[in-house]
Amino acid sequence: MQALSLPTWIIHIASVVEWTLAIALVWRYAERTGERSFRALCWGMLPALVGAMAVLVWHYFDNRPELAYLGQLQAAMTLLGNATLAFAAYLIYRSARRGPQKAP
Repeated sequence: MQALSLPTWIIHIASVVEWTLAIALVWRYAERTGERSFRALCWGMLPALVGAMAVLVWHYFDNRPELAYLGQLQAAMTLLGNATLAFAAYLIYRSARRGPQKAP
């Protein structure tokens, strides 16, 4: 667990906790307002969370070469996450142009 300094670990873990909380809050917003398009934003945020967790696991095990695929997984999840977040933003934009749509 020597790959990162203690302050760096704190920042990384806080970022993962913050991202998880953001997903939960956006989901709650979608439920309370009935704006279903915001649920897509939550789903779009998940790949980035998976990527962050993957690279934290790799760092936890001192960046062992046999776990290098976790770094590649993180990169792939970042790419996928950026695409899904862009798509979710488009869905929110499209929904806003049509006006509020309440969930049944």
